[in-house]
Amino acid sequence: MFQIEEELKKLPGKPGVYIMRNKENEIIYVGKAVSLKNRVRSYFRKTNKTDRIKKMVSLIDHFEYIVVDNEAEALILECNLIKENRPKFNVLLKDDKTYPYIKIDMRTDYPNLYITRRIVKDGSKYFGPYANPRKCKGNVRFY
Repeated sequence: MFQIEEELKKLPGKPGVYIMRNKENEIIYVGKAVSLKNRVRSYFRKTNKTDRIKKMVSLIDHFEYIVVDNEAEALILECNLIKENRPKFNVLLKDDKTYPYIKIDMRTDYPNLYITRRIVKDGSKYFGPYANPRKCKGNVRFY
């Protein structure tokens, strides 16, 4: 059985993404942190919270986390998980804004290179996402 207090003690002080789940194992919130230990613990402290956060915390049955190397990786992973799962309590990143990818269209004799913000299952190869659109464009120009 998942004991929240015990699991909070195990959290690393490293950057990452945390995933809050309800009793039905549905993802209700995804967040990023520079320090998972500090950020996740903050939800369970008795401090001033908005009504939305209080409601979310009351529904948390268990959580999981993914440790990454740096804050930029956490940001990209968080964005991807929110877009994929559409958690109830995430209000940001639900719009259609996405990070850019480099797309290589392999369907022609001479593959074409593009920058795109959508991944389509069309046989193309995709690289990314890129947190910095300028670097993505620079990579394509270099080609």
